[in-house]
Amino acid sequence: MQRDNRVYLIRHGQVTGYERFPVYGHTDVDLTDVGILQMEQMAERLRLTELKSIFSSDLIRSTTSARLIARHHDVPIYFLPELREMKFGDWEGLTLTDIRTRFPEELQKREDDLVNYRAPGNGESIADLAARVEAVFDRIRAEQQGNDIVIAAHGAVNRVILCKALGLDLARMFNIHQAYGCLNIIDYFPDATLVRLING
Repeated sequence: MQRDNRVYLIRHGQVTGYERFPVYGHTDVDLTDVGILQMEQMAERLRLTELKSIFSSDLIRSTTSARLIARHHDVPIYFLPELREMKFGDWEGLTLTDIRTRFPEELQKREDDLVNYRAPGNGESIADLAARVEAVFDRIRAEQQGNDIVIAAHGAVNRVILCKALGLDLARMFNIHQAYGCLNIIDYFPDATLVRLING
């Protein structure tokens, strides 16, 4: 069966400050040396794939990742703000410990309604994120009909795409692990979706 697309869905490499378990969201941070090495290894892993395009979030941790992967492929790279990580409002840049200490009531609200909860300070809900990501992802796939592509994005963005591909409710998105520098492979057919690899 002829497939519509193969998507190599990548999470950016390790970021500065990772050891504190920060919530970066839209905050721009760079890759560590390990993160760069992870993406160099990813570039090698994808070296022989026949890519037509590379799409990336416009945040530095993803743009750096996309450029490293593109070294072996003479294809266009598109940097799209719609592929950014979830926006966490007042929680941006804080650690999980900070959030637990300073926002216990808000965390309880989030637990009570994971998909629709928005962090204070104009944060996005998971439902908001999914609407944003699914709209741009559908557009990319339609424009890239018949092509193999890379998407270099973020943990929550990837989970939204994987939930849709697997037919999972968004409330279960954190049941899917996305390590720094991981690879997911999804094949899309006219009448079916085949997830070949998760968090590889």
